[in-house]
Amino acid sequence: MAAGSVNPFNLSDSDEELELRPIGTENGTPGPGIAPLQLRVEPESATLVLPGGGGISPGVEAAPVSPAAAGGGAEARLSVDAIAAQLLRDQYILTALELHTELLESGRELPRLRDYFSNPGNFERQSWTPPAAKEQGGAAGQLNRAGSISTLDSLDFARYSDDGHREADERVAVLEFELRKAKETIQALRANLTQAAESEGPSRERRSFRFSPEMEEPVRPLEKRALNFLVNEYLLRNNYKLTSITFSDENDDQDFELWDDVGLNTPKPPSLLHQYRTGGSCPPSPRDTADVAVGVEASELPLNSITQESLHKMERTQQVEIVQELEYQIGLLIGEKHSLVEQIKLLQSDIQSLKKSISMEEVEGSNLRSDQSSMVAPLENWCCADSRGPPEELMPAGAPFRTKGRLDRDPLTTAPAPSLCQPIQPHGKLKTQKAPSQGSAQFEQPKRNLSPAFLQALLSFCQLSADSRLGSEVSHIADSEESLLLMLGRCLPHIVPNVLLAKREELIPLILCTACLHPEPKERDQLLHILFNLIKRPDDEQRQMILTGCVAFARHVGPTRVEAELLPQCWEQINHKYLERRLLVAESCGALAPYLPKEIRSSLVLSMLKQMLTEDKAHLVREAVVKSLGVIMGYIDDADKYSQGFELMLLSLGDPSERVVSATHQVFIPAFAAWTTELGVLQSQLLSSLLLRVEGLLKESDRGPDEHKLHLLLSGLQSLISPLFALVLQSAPFSGQVELQDSTPPIEVTRFPRPASMLQDVATIVGSRERLAVLLQLYDRQLEHEGTMGWGSLLWVVNQLLPHLIGIVGQINVNSAACVHEFSRLFWRLCRTFGKIFTNTKVKPQFQEILRLSEESVDATDGNDVLTKGTVPIYATGVLTCYNQEEDRKLLVAFLEDVMMSLSLSHAPLDSLKAAFMELGANPAYHELLLTVLWYGVVHTSALVRCTAARMFEVILRGMSEALIDKRVAPALITLCSDPEFSVRISTIPAFGTIMETVTQKELLERVKMQLASFLEDPQYQDQHSLHMEIIRTFGRVGPNAEPRFRDEFVLPHLHKLALGNNGQTAEAKRVGIATQLFEAYSALSCCFISEDVLVNHFLPGLRCLRVDMEQFSPEYEDILSSMIKECEQKVENRNSQEPQGSMSIAASLVSEDAKTKFLSKVGQLTTSGAMLANVFQRKK
Repeated sequence: MAAGSVNPFNLSDSDEELELRPIGTENGTPGPGIAPLQLRVEPESATLVLPGGGGISPGVEAAPVSPAAAGGGAEARLSVDAIAAQLLRDQYILTALELHTELLESGRELPRLRDYFSNPGNFERQSWTPPAAKEQGGAAGQLNRAGSISTLDSLDFARYSDDGHREADERVAVLEFELRKAKETIQALRANLTQAAESEGPSRERRSFRFSPEMEEPVRPLEKRALNFLVNEYLLRNNYKLTSITFSDENDDQDFELWDDVGLNTPKPPSLLHQYRTGGSCPPSPRDTADVAVGVEASELPLNSITQESLHKMERTQQVEIVQELEYQIGLLIGEKHSLVEQIKLLQSDIQSLKKSISMEEVEGSNLRSDQSSMVAPLENWCCADSRGPPEELMPAGAPFRTKGRLDRDPLTTAPAPSLCQPIQPHGKLKTQKAPSQGSAQFEQPKRNLSPAFLQALLSFCQLSADSRLGSEVSHIADSEESLLLMLGRCLPHIVPNVLLAKREELIPLILCTACLHPEPKERDQLLHILFNLIKRPDDEQRQMILTGCVAFARHVGPTRVEAELLPQCWEQINHKYLERRLLVAESCGALAPYLPKEIRSSLVLSMLKQMLTEDKAHLVREAVVKSLGVIMGYIDDADKYSQGFELMLLSLGDPSERVVSATHQVFIPAFAAWTTELGVLQSQLLSSLLLRVEGLLKESDRGPDEHKLHLLLSGLQSLISPLFALVLQSAPFSGQVELQDSTPPIEVTRFPRPASMLQDVATIVGSRERLAVLLQLYDRQLEHEGTMGWGSLLWVVNQLLPHLIGIVGQINVNSAACVHEFSRLFWRLCRTFGKIFTNTKVKPQFQEILRLSEESVDATDGNDVLTKGTVPIYATGVLTCYNQEEDRKLLVAFLEDVMMSLSLSHAPLDSLKAAFMELGANPAYHELLLTVLWYGVVHTSALVRCTAARMFEVILRGMSEALIDKRVAPALITLCSDPEFSVRISTIPAFGTIMETVTQKELLERVKMQLASFLEDPQYQDQHSLHMEIIRTFGRVGPNAEPRFRDEFVLPHLHKLALGNNGQTAEAKRVGIATQLFEAYSALSCCFISEDVLVNHFLPGLRCLRVDMEQFSPEYEDILSSMIKECEQKVENRNSQEPQGSMSIAASLVSEDAKTKFLSKVGQLTTSGAMLANVFQRKK
């Protein structure tokens, strides 16, 4: 890897220390046994040179030479096998492994190293002793790991450390090598299959390259795999990364990173581009040819012919190797020559451009000529000679090639080495070298007779650092824009890791500018990778800054580079372990949507966001995904994606997180509705589909619909009302007559419901508030005077949407407060959005036509009539309350009065009326109105209506102010208590009980207590069985929540009297009914704290009286009551034993609480059924 491609997140202090360490050294000192072997690398020829020996070409293994050839002062050539043997002998295992890897990569495997590293037994020892240490009697040392080359795919964040302990890394290196050898074995086993595939058809040499469609044969498996590999290679080389990813996914049975996966014994053909240019007739490479020999019978040859032939063959082999070596050297020199010629041409063109620019300046002729000559002369001299110092200073030994202690360039595949006339090219990326600036400083040379060597040696004491990466960058200042960008591309990866995390966002502008303008795709890709990995866990502000930079990058480079360079960075981090990184991906998909190609926007990006919405567990990420999906919906133009958008809308609405659902209403649904409006399917498909789903949900279960799903669907319908109204306005007959005028009245603040976001504001949808004001004025005029003729979108609302909704409302369960509330909000928003004229002329008439209020409209035998369904509460709370003027309130009061009278006179269930009173009672603004309706019932002539009014007081008392209860409710109830009909008086008891449960005003409580006492103590009520049943039921309901004093002094004593009186009841049915109600009341009150006196004097005696009734009529309850009595007696005994004075101790309270817990676990949820009670209190046997 070149220095410019260093990953900034995998550097440690130990890497640079190992970078300049020679082979066979440790801590800068020569290792034992290897000191005489000094290796250096010559950049010009990439040849290993030994003292006294010649260079070793990377393309040819040197044969052993005789001692005579090595003498005479000539440099001896040492074979690679000898070097390997020496390394293995001295136990430099990792250095030998590095050499073995290099040889494998260059295609020259050494049998000695292959056999050694293929044997696992060589690596079972954990320590070793150098020969020198053995001689000195030293202890065995640990095998230290040398720095090895790393690639971007194999970098490990925790690989390098500064503590010096690398035993684990050594074992990992060995295991990686063993894994590589295992893969090679697997590939070798597939060679037979490859050979069989090749033998199916004629050999390549016999084929004709003339193409004939009639003679074309079907593609074979081997040919298909080879073509797939070449196509994928072409896509990667030309930066079609996303297409390459898709192509690899479609061919998941093939490894595109390894040609051996196609066929081990099949040579790799040239690239597609090369084959296209040569027309498929590519001559075979000399290195791919195989030697072919023919033989004759031994009897036909002379006796010495075999020996001579073998000698000639050896000579020919040596000559071939020499020729290949010379050809390799010639190729390097030719490449260097071409590079120099191109550089000279570029420099000459720069000189000409500078001459022209200077000639255009208005300066004096003499100054112009002097400046021009002073500029051109150094450039021409600089092009052909080295003017900056000796080669050792310009090109440090191995600087461009050496990385982490090993060679990083393959001599067979790398471009020619840079010449000395191009000093600033540590990564080989600089394409054009600009001339030095005109203001190059001129220095006066001293008039001394010192030799250059002496001056150079003298200046060496100045301690300049030019032999390191940073020293090379510092010593050569960029002199053009392109060289500046290249320098930034090289330096930024080293700068970023050393900047504080809290301040790294300051580097974003520098990274973006460099990534935008850098000429090399790989460098740009690395810089964008740094941008997305700049901060480990970026916060909101840092993510916004990165997103801003990405948008600026996209605006600058265009959609093609955004797709090729930015999107892959998002794809890589879609499953990152950090929440903040996934948030960055989700947000960037939305921010980059306007700058992507439309095909990518509606396919790849949409798929990415859908995957994150369904798989990501973090609700913050899903919230960002939903918002980005909304942005995508604002730019998508593929009509086929409607079904996918509808599915995403339902998926987002059903998300368990409220934040995600809120984002769906604020961003996604408005954007999706705007798209469906353009497609013309908002009414016909989107709204109709949701209505059908709501209707199906109401019918799917007899126990009632899933209230959560119903809420999601109805909330989605509410969010679509604003886009629907905008469609009605923009498709109206008057839409072409809109003219903005200053005299147009402004829109009232309360005209529309408060939108969830600006995207749901009708003014935002139509364009502006001024345009909306004009449209509303024309809309009201059209409805009031001209009607809906020719207005298709509004006719759909009137003739299809409203009847469908009203029909669904008639199917809901009125006992479900959630269903009533959701439909009420839906109709309220619909009426407020479409306006008062629309509500009065289109909505109310359809409800009134269905209701038809009259005394004969309700059949007592039919419980499914419209007045007993959800139509009544929805019309009252969703339609009649959307406007709050006096006439609207009068209409609501009259409707409720009519419904109350109709239901009462027909003896129909009151559930629909109760649902309407509960929904209205939740809003304190309607309390006065409801009391007005109930007062109408209090003074009504029919006792049935008065009974209904008395029972409705119980519904609205919760949440009502005590002052209103004291002034309006209590007098009405007292009035009803004096009603001549006993049924009316009895109907007030639940309301009195609710007052005792919710009110704290003492005077009001005393008045209620006196009224209840009159019911219990007045002789005229002694035989009123229904009154006693209602009082006992009310005491059981409100007793646990009422004031303790009221419970101890009033409720429990009267329950005792009722239980005692029930023992003398002669009517068996009445006695059993009272006993059952008493049992439920005592079961509820037993969970309360009861004082000892009340427990002894009233609670226990009441239970004993109740046990007498149960023994006679319900023996199955006897054990349950006996258990209750026993627990109460035990409680009293514990109190007496712990605190005779009457105050409870801590232990007694604990026993009491334990008894309560046990009893509660037995009781559960009580009902009036005796059989159910028996099951609840059944003892374990």
